Amino acid sequence: MEAFEKAPAKINVCVNVLRKRSDGFHEMEMIMTPIDLSDRLSFTLQSSEITLDSNSSFMPLNEKNIVYQAAVLLKKTFKVDQGAHIFIEKNIPIAAGLGGGSSDAAAALRALNRLWELNVPIDRLAELGEQIGSDVPFCVYGQTAYVTGRGEKVDLTAPFPHAWVIVVKPPKGISSWTVFKDLTIPDLPVYNISEMKKAIEESDYDKIIFYAGNALEQKAMTQHPKISDLKEKMMEFGADAALMSGTGPTVYGLTQNYNKAKRIVNGLNGFCNEVYLVRTIN
Repeated sequence: MEAFEKAPAKINVCVNVLRKRSDGFHEMEMIMTPIDLSDRLSFTLQSSEITLDSNSSFMPLNEKNIVYQAAVLLKKTFKVDQGAHIFIEKNIPIAAGLGGGSSDAAAALRALNRLWELNVPIDRLAELGEQIGSDVPFCVYGQTAYVTGRGEKVDLTAPFPHAWVIVVKPPKGISSWTVFKDLTIPDLPVYNISEMKKAIEESDYDKIIFYAGNALEQKAMTQHPKISDLKEKMMEFGADAALMSGTGPTVYGLTQNYNKAKRIVNGLNGFCNEVYLVRTIN
C-alpha cells in the first residue's frame, strides 16, 4: 500500500512580533498562505520501521529529520504496529523562510493517517504538529490562516485571492533563531493585521498589497543585506509588493498579471540562481 502527499511552501503576507514569552519563544501574529511550490512525499507501508530517502543531499535521513519525528510521534501516540518508508522529493529551498520542513512534517501526518487507517481528525493532527515545530499546525491545514501564539494557534480565513508569486532564494540561508536573538521589539514596525484579514475576506487585492508587511525584515537585513537589494529589484521590475517570507532570506513579489510576473522573473534570473514563478493556492 502507498500514499502520496504534496507539501506546499508558505509565505507570510503580514507578520507582527508582539512580545517575548517566558518560555523563550516570541508571541507572534501572522497571516500565512500556501503557494504551489511544493515538495512531494511518497509513503510505502512496511513492517514496523520508519525509514527515509530523498533526492536531496542536504537533509539528514534519520531521527534528526522533522518528517521522521512526525512519523514516530504519530506511530507512538496511536500505538501503530506498522511502519513506512518515506521518500521526500525536495523542491522547496532549505533554510529559506518558506516552511519546507514544517510542510513535509505536516504532509507525513496527513498521509500516514490515511496509510495506517487511523481516521484522526485534522484538528488533532495539528495539535500533534505543535510538538514538532511552530509552523507545522498551519501546514497541516494548508490554507490561508491568521496564526498566533508561537505559531500553534491557527484560525482559517477566506482563501487568498489569485496572484502570481515570484520567489527568490539567495544562496546564503538564515537560521531562524539568529533573527529572533536580541530582537528589540519596541523598535519593530507594527502592521494592521485586522485590516489585512478584512482585505482577504473581501478578496481585495489592492488592500492586501497596502497592508502587507513583515516586522522581521529589518533585523534579517542586518545579517543578509541582499534581502534589501532583492526587494528593491522586484519593485523596480514591476512587482506590486515585495516582502521577505518568515525569517528569510527568501524574498517574494506579488502581481496578478502573468506577463509582468514573467518580466520580473527574467529581470531577476541574472541576480539570483534560485528564482521560481508560482501561484497562490486557493
